[in-house]
Amino acid sequence: TRTLHYFCTGLLLLAATTAAAQEEVYRMELGVMAGGSYYLGDANYTTPYKNTRPMGGIVARYVFNPRFALKGNLALAGIKGSAGRADGFPYESSFSRTLYDLGVQLEANFWGYGIGQEFLGYRRFTPYITGGLGLTFAPEPARTIATMNVPVGIGVKYKVRPRWNIGLEVSLRFSLSDELDVTDAAAGLVDPYRIKSGFLKNRDSYSFTMIYVTYDLFPRCANCNKLDD
Repeated sequence: TRTLHYFCTGLLLLAATTAAAQEEVYRMELGVMAGGSYYLGDANYTTPYKNTRPMGGIVARYVFNPRFALKGNLALAGIKGSAGRADGFPYESSFSRTLYDLGVQLEANFWGYGIGQEFLGYRRFTPYITGGLGLTFAPEPARTIATMNVPVGIGVKYKVRPRWNIGLEVSLRFSLSDELDVTDAAAGLVDPYRIKSGFLKNRDSYSFTMIYVTYDLFPRCANCNKLDD
């Protein structure tokens, strides 16, 4: 009947609209991150998560395709360290300071990331690896330190809804300075072992373990590169 015909046509249009919405690809993500940070250097060579301090910030991604994205971050984090003779250190020393981290990293997903195109192998969950370059700014106490850092990390992300993402990431940031741990209370940490520094040898580093939430922005035109018949 005509009524059944209209009803079936409406169902097909609704299904097509839903599929198109699910398959829509977005250019960017914007969100927030929070977690913990810890320091590795002269006052803590080997112990992960020792003296963990809070960190947080904003994160943005430019999505090239379901496999690759360029991520930027601006983070505020605390670092803290302490060592004494019981640790084999020449003397008792400790420090605490706040730093700012501005970075850009390339992300490579293990699987294509997305919803609605499973026939292409896309998944709403994927592990990824990341690496790039960054800047570390550590203001007073003691003199202000500004240095480059090299971040590398691993993570997992999950698309909760078509435009909402959550993730967990662990990264280590190798700074090019040996003075992140030098404050008024720990001036001797500049070079306690008299070890000559190289490019990354005997440099201070710090790690972020963070959870983030992002929202997709700016739909990418799916037919912009198709020529009209």
